[in-house]
Amino acid sequence: MKNILKKWSQLGLVKQIIIGLIIGIILAVSIPQAAQPVAIFGSLFVGALKAIAPVLVLFLVMSAIAQHKKGHQTNMKSIIFLYLLGTFLAALIAVIASFIFPVGLTLTKGAEGFTAPGGVAEVLKTLLLNVVDNPVNAIANGNYIGILAWAILLGLALRNAPDTTKTLISNFSEAVSKMVTWVIKFAPLGIMGLVFESITTNGLESLLSYGRLLAVLLGCMFFVALVVNPIIVFAAIKQNPYPLVFKCLKESGITAFFTRSSASNIPVNMRLCENLGLNKDNYSVSIPLGATINMAGAAVTISVLTLAAVHTLGIQVDIPTAILLSVLSAISACGASGVAGGSLLLIPLACSLFGIPADVAMQVVGVGFIIGVLQDSCETALNSSTDVLFTATAEYKEWRKEGKKIDIQKTA
Repeated sequence: MKNILKKWSQLGLVKQIIIGLIIGIILAVSIPQAAQPVAIFGSLFVGALKAIAPVLVLFLVMSAIAQHKKGHQTNMKSIIFLYLLGTFLAALIAVIASFIFPVGLTLTKGAEGFTAPGGVAEVLKTLLLNVVDNPVNAIANGNYIGILAWAILLGLALRNAPDTTKTLISNFSEAVSKMVTWVIKFAPLGIMGLVFESITTNGLESLLSYGRLLAVLLGCMFFVALVVNPIIVFAAIKQNPYPLVFKCLKESGITAFFTRSSASNIPVNMRLCENLGLNKDNYSVSIPLGATINMAGAAVTISVLTLAAVHTLGIQVDIPTAILLSVLSAISACGASGVAGGSLLLIPLACSLFGIPADVAMQVVGVGFIIGVLQDSCETALNSSTDVLFTATAEYKEWRKEGKKIDIQKTA
């Protein structure tokens, strides 16, 4: 048994996850009823990540800001610019693809009980209210905007605190980070349970009737991940971006694909940034922030499904309106929650641009939930992996300016 455990630990996390994935598929296809208890592993894994992630973000950000030395430069402006640029370009690509490959829908019910935002003002109002949320309530509900706000304020307030206080906060941060590594070690079991539950609950049959819609959605996401993002990275660091792109997709995208939550994947991204040797002062803030505003996948989903409704209803769209939709999708995506299916409820907001009634828009949301097995998984993988990609890009850009050698092949 010791030899088996030793060999298992030597495989590496990604290989372990792949094995868990395969076992989950086999159990779901062969003995779904007998293996039903396996599903609990997925719920426990995601629950543990969701429980520890808010506390981790609070202490990491608070500790990083409290110990920040005056005059020490950070790359937050560059990182935020890359986040917003990537989200807008993803929305624009989705709009262009939807005109090249128009998709119609057979509208169905399936989104009853969900309430969509009424407009951009409502989305922004919700974001502002989240900022001033009670800190305990923010942690309990996974409100990362509120957690970030309180962590930043507490960090600033503690800048002049004694070194012993700062050390205590740093120790708490390291302890929570250690707990996260313990949780991540159970990722293979968690992935096995998640994929088992996904297949036994939804199956793959429901996806067949929406094959063309899925092809456009996933095609846009793959194009953004493998073409648009690498171009952005290359423009910043003037080196082959693909080793870093593939590293982020493999280390962050795979786990995000199965957890379907940018918030739950924050601990994974934190560890990846540490492995890449990035500045903790930067990524301890940029990664939680990215889980909130860096939503390229969400922008793709909003744009494609909105234009699918437009094509279904035979509405004519001119170029200025298409560009406006790209901007609106990008802004709306920034307001998407960091949980599974968060972007779908913002589709009615984009549909309102074309005068599409709310009841019809919510039927489109229902279609989104039907195809969510793949759509939301790929969306989250793109969102989460890009958080690390752009954080690393901004830092590598500064290295290049300072004349430091950037060996992406070695780093990635």
